Amino acid sequence: MDSSTTSPLTSERIDVFWEEGMLKHYTGTGVFDTLIDPGFLEVLEKHPENSDRVKNMVSILKKGPISQYISWNAGRLALISELLTFHTQEYIDELMQADKDGGKILCAGTILNPGSWKASLLAAGTTLSAMKHILDGSGKIAYALVRPPGHHAQPSRADGYCFLNNAGLAVQLALDSGCKSVAVIDIDVHYGNGTAEGFYRSNNVLTVSLHMNHGTWGPSHPQSGLVDELGEGEGYGFNLNIPLPNGTGDRGYEYAMNELVIPAVQKFEPALMVLVVGQDSSAFDPNGRQCLTMEGYREIGRIVRKLADKHTVGRLLIVQEGGYHVTYAAYCLHATLEGALSLPLSLLSDPLAYYPEDEALAVKVVDSIKQCWKDKVLLFQ
Repeated sequence: MDSSTTSPLTSERIDVFWEEGMLKHYTGTGVFDTLIDPGFLEVLEKHPENSDRVKNMVSILKKGPISQYISWNAGRLALISELLTFHTQEYIDELMQADKDGGKILCAGTILNPGSWKASLLAAGTTLSAMKHILDGSGKIAYALVRPPGHHAQPSRADGYCFLNNAGLAVQLALDSGCKSVAVIDIDVHYGNGTAEGFYRSNNVLTVSLHMNHGTWGPSHPQSGLVDELGEGEGYGFNLNIPLPNGTGDRGYEYAMNELVIPAVQKFEPALMVLVVGQDSSAFDPNGRQCLTMEGYREIGRIVRKLADKHTVGRLLIVQEGGYHVTYAAYCLHATLEGALSLPLSLLSDPLAYYPEDEALAVKVVDSIKQCWKDKVLLFQ
């Protein structure tokens, strides 16, 4: 049984960056994320990337057991000049024009409505503020609680509910501020293709993505997320994809972290770490087919924290992405941050409790990826 206590288990705190204006990004209703009303359903569901999910994340951090370890910080709007450090002028012009025109469906499921552009600027600026907080030495661990999400947004196009690449902008800020190298670990259930694309030719950024093996999903997402997408030019070997089989749970993810992620980060020796989190890898998420529970997220948080302590003097930026079960995503976020704090005891028990797992296939896949990288990736030679 997990325990909760009113006495702090550590003096450390996580600086959370948040702006309420991000809730004004309205994504509509329909059949899942299509906005289609077929005419024969009495109840239409909200688009999965809706404000309720983030309201619960804010609430659990303010009212849950972890609240005593949280410091709240305001975000801000990003400047257009800042957006251009990652995105092209043509793409930013397209987004601004869509906003002026009252909205636009940019690709499947990705709708810019009135209020969406300002929310996107707040998400980007708030993430940049969180990164600057770390770079200025004002804190070691910062969490950008933001929406719309960003890791699918590529330099020149929107994708997968994402308009601006919040994590990518933060990484570029770190590089521009003199940080020599950054490691990005993305555990959202979908491939962090936008972040990967942005640094695909860079050897200063190690991008590692653990995701379900979903492949491409159309013109907005041409990347496959397979192991052979390793980067190009100087960046070859610094984009590491870990496509895990559907149904991978806590033990499978932990095995992948230990066998693939830890060795890569240790060899890369980053100066700063970014953990890109999506709770859509959970066992109960409507938009993913993986089986992480709270304990799996907690352990990933612990592992990444240990890597940060060893290589980056504890400097760790956490950036919010997906996670669409309105209740369980908040619980899994709580667990992730518990892990990042290296708390000796869990603060919150899992409301959905035990989930059976057979990790044999995941272990086999991880072992095959490791063998592939030994032949192709300098970090594994």
